[in-house]
Amino acid sequence: MSLQSKLDAFKANFEAGKPPYNVPYSVIETMHRATAELIASGAAQKALKAGDRLPVFALSDSDGNTVSSADLLAHGPLVISFYRGVWCPYCNMELQALQEALPQFEELGAKLVAISPQNPVNSRRSLRENNLSFPILSDAHNDVAAAFGLRFEMPDYLVELYKSLKNDLPAFNGDPSWTLPMPARFVVGQGESILYAEVNPDYTRRPEPEDMLPALRRAASLAA
Repeated sequence: MSLQSKLDAFKANFEAGKPPYNVPYSVIETMHRATAELIASGAAQKALKAGDRLPVFALSDSDGNTVSSADLLAHGPLVISFYRGVWCPYCNMELQALQEALPQFEELGAKLVAISPQNPVNSRRSLRENNLSFPILSDAHNDVAAAFGLRFEMPDYLVELYKSLKNDLPAFNGDPSWTLPMPARFVVGQGESILYAEVNPDYTRRPEPEDMLPALRRAASLAA
């Protein structure tokens, strides 16, 4: 089953209120409203695209070690996945799909990292609960996400909804702002040029991991 098929099946059960989900439809309507407004804002069109240059970064991994984009690109191309946090089931399914595809990336000499605003404690939880073998980096304040054009401020009504659901993002991320990254996937060549970019303001939609293989093959041929 494709990643998107799994996400669609989860979404259908969640929005239908099937066990173990028992969410009032008013909650679903609020989430739909926020997604529709983010789509209408055109924010995704302003994010970095294929052909743009990578914003260099250095972030902490789940053990507190600094990981830089330069180090990641030293021996091959790089796959970067921006996600919202371990509290997001769509993100967890995406991370699991990326883990399954990791051997294909490695065969092409590529490294994979995921970036989220959550603190290292919750990054370790992501690694543990999703059985991941690739690094998760903590992007405090979504600063690197902003450099990619992905950061957005949550509207007040969505903040209130998250609070009512006990989803305390400031505590989760160690950051008082209520911001998130739009989910996104990038392939970067060793020359720091972005070869593939997929950004979607609808967090229930994610590209297939295999969609990046042509860009990774191109990166490998350029490096040969």
